[in-house]
Amino acid sequence: MPRVFRKHYTVEEARALLPQVQQWLDRLASVRQELENAEKELVGMSKPGRDMGGTDVNRFYRAAAEFQSALFEFHHRQIQVKDMDRGLVDFPCLREGREVFLCWQRGEEDLLFWHELDAGYSGRQML
Repeated sequence: MPRVFRKHYTVEEARALLPQVQQWLDRLASVRQELENAEKELVGMSKPGRDMGGTDVNRFYRAAAEFQSALFEFHHRQIQVKDMDRGLVDFPCLREGREVFLCWQRGEEDLLFWHELDAGYSGRQML
């Protein structure tokens, strides 16, 4: 069976990245809030007779670019963000010769779970 991912993490590699992953998730949450706030401002400005432009539009585009940049930290490492609100991420891994995900979410002190590629959170199993 062909492999889906180019990068596969060992448990040790994924564990070593957890502090950085936490920082990236925190950045995503912060930038996401800024993006949502800027979007609300723009919606209010889009009413007839309102001027749409200037610093509010720039703020929205800066937040959107920063959000994309934060997501790229995960994407180019092939770490999947499954749920931003929960801080749920999956690391591609080879286990017994097949691709699986190592699964971690914010609040867990260690990387303790894995699941099949198609199983999702409900299919998590202890390492």
